Amino acid sequence: MYTVYSDGGSRGNPGKSAYAIVVTENGKVVHEHAEYLGVHTNNYAEYRGLIAGIAKVLDLKGAEAEFVMDSQLVIRQMNGEYKVKSPDMKALYDDAKTLSSMIPKVTFRNVRRSEEFIPRADFLLNQEMDRH
Repeated sequence: MYTVYSDGGSRGNPGKSAYAIVVTENGKVVHEHAEYLGVHTNNYAEYRGLIAGIAKVLDLKGAEAEFVMDSQLVIRQMNGEYKVKSPDMKALYDDAKTLSSMIPKVTFRNVRRSEEFIPRADFLLNQEMDRH
């Protein structure tokens, strides 16, 4: 079972943006990654982090994964509770849905920023933005 903690952020909205992921397997960190995205919105960065996490689970040939984020909007959209209204976000949402459908068992969970590995992901993305 993989658990992927992802976070995206921007300084300004839009502004300098990045995402980070922390992938764990049975509670142990197996992968960390952060990427600078350029000037984008916070929601764009959140979706890019989610997509990167999904892609990593696919690379690892994971059959079960939970994706954990502090973005209530993205999680509710992925769980079908909210519609995706923004045309810019629709393409990212569609990518995330398509990729996640390739993992046999998938869940999406919203947590507060202070919980679990989200602070680590937040630290990594801010470190990445500081480099640019």
